[in-house]
Amino acid sequence: MSKSRNAKYWHEFEVGEVIETSGRTIESGDVNLFAGLSGDFNPVHVNQVYAEKGMFGVRIGHGLLTLAVTSGQMNQTGMFEGTTIGFLGMDNVRFSSPVRFGDTVLTTATVTSTRESNKPGRGVVAMTITTKNQRGETVLTYDQALLMAGKPA
Repeated sequence: MSKSRNAKYWHEFEVGEVIETSGRTIESGDVNLFAGLSGDFNPVHVNQVYAEKGMFGVRIGHGLLTLAVTSGQMNQTGMFEGTTIGFLGMDNVRFSSPVRFGDTVLTTATVTSTRESNKPGRGVVAMTITTKNQRGETVLTYDQALLMAGKPA
């Protein structure tokens, strides 16, 4: 497994460490492409007239689009490239505020635990992920666990 220059092996993460991403602005095109990819054409996402009459008054992004963008933001830090073996899962997923077109989302990950796995040369890194918009409103939180490589001998 070839790691990128910024990537970390599991034992290089420290509990309490915070990883911050760059921002990503969500626009109508993102939502339309995600609707086509996922098949989720809920009118609150794709129908302006319908959305204007709804509780938000505007079209909003899919929660799962926000989750996908968050995952991409984490990947773009380079910290996981070539060292992540697998995504073990997520818990406590909460979409707490809608993402509106023009919102810029930023993500932070706080390392909550690290441990060696049952197989030598691998470890599990757990993190709490928080995504906020440019107003500082939390739009998404969840806990995730990654199976990661250890530094080769």
